[in-house]
Amino acid sequence: MNETKKLDVQLEELNIVGTPEEAVDATTIEQNEQNSNEEESPQVENEVSSVAEEEANVEAKPASRQEIIERLGVIAESDYEMGNRNEIEALKVLFYRLRTAEIEAAMKEFVAQGGEEALFIPQEDELEEPFKNHMHTIKAKRNAWLAAQEEELKANYEEKLRLIEQLKALVEKASQGTPEVNEFRALQTKWIEIKNIPQEKVTEMWKQYQMLVEQFYDVLKINNEFREYDFKKNLEIKTRICETAETLENEADVINAFRQLQQLHNEFRETGPVAQELREEIWTRFKTASTNINRRHQEHFEAKKEKEKENLEKKSAICEEIEKMDLSALKNFQAWNNATEHIIELQAKWKEIGFAPQKMNLKIFERFRAACDAFFKQKSNFFKETKNTLVKNLERKKELCDAAESLMNSEEWKETAEKLTRLQKEWKEIGPVPQKYSDALWKRFVTACDTFFEKRNAATSSQRSIEQENLKLKREIIEKIKAIDTTLPAEEQTKQLSALAQEWNSIGFVPFKEKDKIYKEYREASNAIYEALHINANERRIANFRNNINKGGSNLQRERDHLIRQYETLKNEISTYENNIGFLSVSNKKGESLVDIMCQKVEKLKQDAQVILKKIHLVEEEMDKE
Repeated sequence: MNETKKLDVQLEELNIVGTPEEAVDATTIEQNEQNSNEEESPQVENEVSSVAEEEANVEAKPASRQEIIERLGVIAESDYEMGNRNEIEALKVLFYRLRTAEIEAAMKEFVAQGGEEALFIPQEDELEEPFKNHMHTIKAKRNAWLAAQEEELKANYEEKLRLIEQLKALVEKASQGTPEVNEFRALQTKWIEIKNIPQEKVTEMWKQYQMLVEQFYDVLKINNEFREYDFKKNLEIKTRICETAETLENEADVINAFRQLQQLHNEFRETGPVAQELREEIWTRFKTASTNINRRHQEHFEAKKEKEKENLEKKSAICEEIEKMDLSALKNFQAWNNATEHIIELQAKWKEIGFAPQKMNLKIFERFRAACDAFFKQKSNFFKETKNTLVKNLERKKELCDAAESLMNSEEWKETAEKLTRLQKEWKEIGPVPQKYSDALWKRFVTACDTFFEKRNAATSSQRSIEQENLKLKREIIEKIKAIDTTLPAEEQTKQLSALAQEWNSIGFVPFKEKDKIYKEYREASNAIYEALHINANERRIANFRNNINKGGSNLQRERDHLIRQYETLKNEISTYENNIGFLSVSNKKGESLVDIMCQKVEKLKQDAQVILKKIHLVEEEMDKE
């Protein structure tokens, strides 16, 4: 085997990678990897909505919070692994969800044993401190792990710089006719074995490496048959990569398509060059497909960020609404219960809203939780402070029940009814009692009151019959008033009307619910006669007074004294108005208007005084008759 063939055989075994023209654009790679990291770092929020998604990352789902702490303890004692991140976050969410379930179960048991939900206070969580200790240890190890990764990236970069220098030396030797193929292959293998380097150095480093590989190829005198075979094989591989990338453009799962594209980029890089005339074409095809997938991926995250921004605004609005609530205005149980229902509605609305931006997600949740905690803490304080009041109200209402029960068999109808009415009024003035006693206590009180009033109604049924008879008689009087002959002289009509009025006043009570209605009908019928006779309102008042004068010496004397006091009051009021009129200026329209109003007022008072004076004369006439 001559020297040329020997060199061809050695080069066939090399894993030759792409040319500088085929290197992936640095900006695209950096953006893709950044978005990939963002997608692989799910947001964690202490809410029920994220539990189902995170629990899938737990290999063996713990049945209790103690098991979660034990599992976190194992993770905390072992070396940190990047793969544990999702499991740790899932355990964290599950730990708080189980805590919430324990609180809800304890509250249900408390209520089942007769307690009130609003008075429930959960016990202090003894497991939270060991849980936080393990999380702190894990976080410290993770930070150490990240620092180690940073050092490793730096070391890898320095190692690749050394390999670049060695490649330069090999290229120099090859240009002088002494190619070191085995050494070149060893350097290439070592290059592939070195993994990650700092992201900002990837593209620059890769371009240098590709340039040196191309230079090494160019200085080697490889026969055309080998190069064409190698180019053809690489073209088939890169064509298949392009077809796969183009298929991913229609992939429904944008994230999955982006991840697969990263694998295709790696495979494209590691595949050797194609023929010079096809390099630009195959790279353009792959780059076009990559651009489309990257654009969809970018649009996905922009839409996601916009949605998260919108969610943050909605959650901020909920926080502001809770924080602005005037808790000092909540003075009773109903007000607190109404406010609590509103808070629960806001909490339900909060759960329906998705994640906020990652850097704000935990902060906005802590703000929301702090606002809710402040509300329920003040509510708890209110219920504690009012507990003694509830007990006092309970004792007082029990006393009212005892008093009502002692009166329910009494036959002193009027006196007992007044006492029970006072007890009912006092009952309304007393505040609430513990809810579990409220219905039974109210039923006891109402039963005692109803017992008395039912007995009274049964005993006074005859009285109701009399009232019905009185109602019938008053309706007959109304019909008689309507039947007065309007052709008679005015004096005769007023005489008949006066007689019917006296008859009306002599009739006793009517049913209470009919009292206002029957009196209105009586007044309308009487007024119709007065209006037809052109008798003014003052004359009617005097006529009605004449019909209703209380009979008897003492009653007449009291009536006269009362009227005299009214008359003296009106005289003083008239004097005051007339005196004030004398001080008013009438030099402007406003003064004239005020004087006119006061003069009208004085005239009306004088008319009222004349009516009262006539009433006094009527009373004195009755007193003289007696």
